[in-house]
Amino acid sequence: IQKLCDRVASSTLLDDRRDAVRALKSLSKKYRLEVGIQAMEHLIHVLQTDRSDSEIIGYALDTLYNVISNDLEEEEQEENSAKQVDDLGSQFTEIFIKQQENVTLLLTLLEEFDFHVRWPGVKLLTSLLKQQGPQVQQIILVSPMGVSRLMDLLADSREVIRNDGVLLLQQLTKSNAAIQKIVAFENAFERLLDIITEEGNSDGGIVVEDCLLLLQNLLKNNNSNQNFFKEGSYIQRMKPWFEVGDDNCGWSAQKVTNLHLMLQLVRVLVSPTNPPGATSSCQKAMFHCGLLQQLCTILMATGVPADILTETINTVSEVIRGCQTNQDYFASVNAPSNPPRPAIVVLLMSMVNERQPFVLRCAVLYCFQCFLYKNQKGQGEIVSTLLPSTIDATGNSVSAGQLLCGGLFSTDSLSNWCAAVALAHALQENATLKEQLLRVQLATSIGNPPVSLLQQCTNILSQGSKVQTRVGLLMLLCTWLSNCSIAVTHFLHNPANVPFVSLTWQIAENLGEEEQLVQGLCALLLGISIYYNDNSLENYRKEKLKQLIEKRIGRENFIEKLGFISKHELYSRAAQKPQPSFSSPDHMMFDHEFTKLVKELEGVISKAIYKSSEEDKKEEEVKKTLEQHDNIVTHYKKVIREQDQELEELKQRINTLTSQNEQLQATVTQQVSQIQQHKDQYNLLKVQLGKDTQHHNSHGDTLQMNGIQTEEVSKLKEELEEWKNKHELLQGQLKEKDSVIEKLNSSQLEMGTTEQSSQTSKFGGLEHNNELQKELEMLRSQIQLQSAEISKLQMENQKLQVMNTTADPMLGDSGATAATSSELEGRLEQEIKELKSEVKALSEEKESLKQHLDSSSSTVAILQDEKSKLQREVAESKKEQDDLLVLLADQDQKISALKIKLKDLGVPVEDEDDTESGDQGDEDEDGDEEEQD
Repeated sequence: IQKLCDRVASSTLLDDRRDAVRALKSLSKKYRLEVGIQAMEHLIHVLQTDRSDSEIIGYALDTLYNVISNDLEEEEQEENSAKQVDDLGSQFTEIFIKQQENVTLLLTLLEEFDFHVRWPGVKLLTSLLKQQGPQVQQIILVSPMGVSRLMDLLADSREVIRNDGVLLLQQLTKSNAAIQKIVAFENAFERLLDIITEEGNSDGGIVVEDCLLLLQNLLKNNNSNQNFFKEGSYIQRMKPWFEVGDDNCGWSAQKVTNLHLMLQLVRVLVSPTNPPGATSSCQKAMFHCGLLQQLCTILMATGVPADILTETINTVSEVIRGCQTNQDYFASVNAPSNPPRPAIVVLLMSMVNERQPFVLRCAVLYCFQCFLYKNQKGQGEIVSTLLPSTIDATGNSVSAGQLLCGGLFSTDSLSNWCAAVALAHALQENATLKEQLLRVQLATSIGNPPVSLLQQCTNILSQGSKVQTRVGLLMLLCTWLSNCSIAVTHFLHNPANVPFVSLTWQIAENLGEEEQLVQGLCALLLGISIYYNDNSLENYRKEKLKQLIEKRIGRENFIEKLGFISKHELYSRAAQKPQPSFSSPDHMMFDHEFTKLVKELEGVISKAIYKSSEEDKKEEEVKKTLEQHDNIVTHYKKVIREQDQELEELKQRINTLTSQNEQLQATVTQQVSQIQQHKDQYNLLKVQLGKDTQHHNSHGDTLQMNGIQTEEVSKLKEELEEWKNKHELLQGQLKEKDSVIEKLNSSQLEMGTTEQSSQTSKFGGLEHNNELQKELEMLRSQIQLQSAEISKLQMENQKLQVMNTTADPMLGDSGATAATSSELEGRLEQEIKELKSEVKALSEEKESLKQHLDSSSSTVAILQDEKSKLQREVAESKKEQDDLLVLLADQDQKISALKIKLKDLGVPVEDEDDTESGDQGDEDEDGDEEEQD
């Protein structure tokens, strides 16, 4: 070994040094001490200087691992020399880490990807952590990026290095919260859960077990990591772990181990020792993701191994403990039986069955306790199954209350204790149920009257049953009577037995050490009967019970017996954690919640025993005074709270009124601007109306500006078209008359030779004149409504007709007839032309006047509407301004009243003296300016 060390130290060739290190490696297993003493320094030097050659580095790391590790030697050494081996590995580790640079160098070497360097480096660092964990942890913690380099091992594609990296991180994270946090924030949860999934969850091998152990290290007693685990939604990824099939037979030992660790990991997150807020959030997350439902499925499945079933019951217990939602869900779970039974009933059947394993019965009791913890609804449901009105008369189904009563009075002392503790948890901190339980009646035997549950418990105590049974019943009675004066009165008013005979006898008689625990509990029960006694029974008032204690037992002896409870070793064990964990059934004596009750009552009972009647009276008076004082304080607190609420409401109202005031002021400003706009529009309309009146005939397009709508314009257009049509019709008729007159002239010229023809033409002309008269009368009837000139035309036509009729007999020849006819035709043509022009002028004038009248009336109506609207808006604005002034005045009064109230309440309020003085100064300056002016 010495020669090899010299070769390592002095050889210049790398091959020589490599061969020497290889030889040291082969000798290091058998001659561990010698190689460690002589070669460690040289091996460390090789690690520092020959980093370029991975082979020699690998040999050096393997040699150091063989020297420091105890794994190989422990297999060969006997048990008596194991301690010496541990000391040897620890000593070599201490030598190696004495120079912190060695550990830093090792961390640097772990960055090498070469398998022959990385793997032995991981094993060496793991061995160092096993030997000197805290010291190596501290070195790694202060090393730059030390933990981050180790986290890279989990991402290595070579499973050997990855798996040994998990073992390394297990040792690194033991009992070091700082490193645990760093590892967690380096994405360890994601990588470990991925590995577990890749390996097959609970069906995986030893790698899954190692990952679960590492997760436990990271989460247990580390609130920061637990919160990070929950916030990262990693709880949801735990659900597939607990998916089991219908056939649960033949589970491998590794699967049982994996599932056991998975259940323990769930319990770490919801442990009662965690902060309540963190536990509650994890419980809710487990319910919402379906994890609790999956656990209940395992709970009710068949073929599940006993230890897994027990751990599942414990896990479900802590998932539902103190969480109302989870407790309600658990109450609704039914076992797959025919007919279906509630899971609680099935579990209670196992608890009171003495053939079930002890650990399973303890787990069921813990589950029942967690179900009732801070669950008044569940407590009421359990107690209601005992009350006479709710008991199933048919007896087809067994209720939880019946199972508890059956276990309470069975021959198995363990069942007695479990049932008593379970029933005590149903009454925990619930005075209403304590009073209701007094109504429960039990049928003892045929022909005998029923006995109350309270009476039956005292009867069993007086019969001198097993110690475990009596301890359970005494814990039940102490829980039942505490803080319930009515139950104390019922207990003291026992008609079948003289109260406290058996209890007093048990306290007074010295029956040996095994009975001291029972005597202490009897003393506690007696003390509760004194402390919560309302003096309603004359024979058992507080003073008389104290005299009984002093005469038969002695106060000192009583206090000594009472103090024996808290000094008992089993009491100390039970007080540590809520879960009942006992090494054997004989050690099952105390319940965790009962230890809290003893701690609470021990001091007050001791004081109550030594108080005299006068002190009791004074105490009662003090209690009354304190109650009155508390009532007064409560009243004033209520008043202050109400005043605070009023202040908040008033502040809110002030803020609301301020905002409303600002809104109203903005509205007023907007309305003022709108009124000004309306005034401007009104003036503009007046100007436009004047222009329209002056230039109406030449500007027909201004109709829309004067307010005439499109429909009215269209109607006027239609009327104009009708008049045009009538005008065309009249023109057509006049043309027809012209053609008739021309025909008449032609006929008169042709008949000028003979008298007969003249006479004939005269009669023809007369006939045509008659037709013309008729047509003129028709024309007059059509246009008589339009003009008065038409009536004149009718008169002239009648005159002409008369002249024609008188002149016809005097005409003797055809020439006179022709002259008369031509004169008549000329006059008729002239009158017709005049008539046409007059009709046309009258119609145009009438149409123009009508349009002008309609335009003026519509313009006046629009202007009147606008005027009325503006008047209404002005009136509304004035009204709103008046309302604002009233609101502002009320607000000022309220603000001054609030300031007075705040001053009365002692809150400093700034006075307005400065503001007023500033205002006065401004007024003085204004006065001086006016004088100067």
